[in-house]
Amino acid sequence: MANLVLVIDMVRGFLEPGHNLYCGDDARRIIPNVRGLLEREREAGSEILFISDHHDPDDLEFQIFPVHCVKGTDEPRVIEELAAFVTDSNVVPKNRYSGFFNTDLAQRLELSRPEKLIICGVCTDICVLHTTSDARNRDYPVEVPADCVASFDPAGHEWALGHLAKILGARVV
Repeated sequence: MANLVLVIDMVRGFLEPGHNLYCGDDARRIIPNVRGLLEREREAGSEILFISDHHDPDDLEFQIFPVHCVKGTDEPRVIEELAAFVTDSNVVPKNRYSGFFNTDLAQRLELSRPEKLIICGVCTDICVLHTTSDARNRDYPVEVPADCVASFDPAGHEWALGHLAKILGARVV
């Protein structure tokens, strides 16, 4: 059984300057680490899925956060630095924090039966956290490489790393 890597929201709307929810230059520092992780895991035979924000223009999430990653714009597209890992079938559009909510992720995982999930991307304290929580509630072993996650909120990032390990039981490495 191989691993399965969930790459959370490594998209233009979060990782390219000039977009409403740009996570900042610190978040961009994880890009080479994520790329290295994907290279190693692909070589080991792991499956890679990109979990990507795709919102309707009137999404209720915009009552909390500025408009971002609207369907039909370039913002939901995986960043160019990781585009070589994208296929026609490995992008899972989502419209909430968890990659499991209103998506086919649970069914994909049932078919793949991964040994463990490796979760990376942004934001540690939002979508990474909620996707990890839902994965752990489904009894998947989860590993989160600390150098492959980031947030626009440094305090939230640090809090989430502790919560992922101590409360959710993810292995933060």
